[in-house]
Amino acid sequence: MATQTLHAPARPLRLAAPVTGFFAALARAVAFSSGAQARYDRVHRLQALSDAELARRGIARDDIVRHVFAEVFAD
Repeated sequence: MATQTLHAPARPLRLAAPVTGFFAALARAVAFSSGAQARYDRVHRLQALSDAELARRGIARDDIVRHVFAEVFAD
C-alpha cells in the first residue's frame, strides 16, 4: 500500500495575513464609529434637556461632553 503526503504551500498563508489584518482593522473602525455615534447622540439628547432636568441628573450644561466621554478619557 502506498501513501502520499501533500504539503500546502506557505505562500497563501503569507497572503492571508494582510487581508485578515485589513478586515480586523475595518471591524475595529466600525466598532469605534458606532460607539462614537452613540456618544454623539447622547450628547445631543442631554443638550436638549432643560437646566433643571440636567440638575436633577447631577450634570451641569458645561459638563455634558465631559460626562458622556468620561470613560473614554479616564486616566
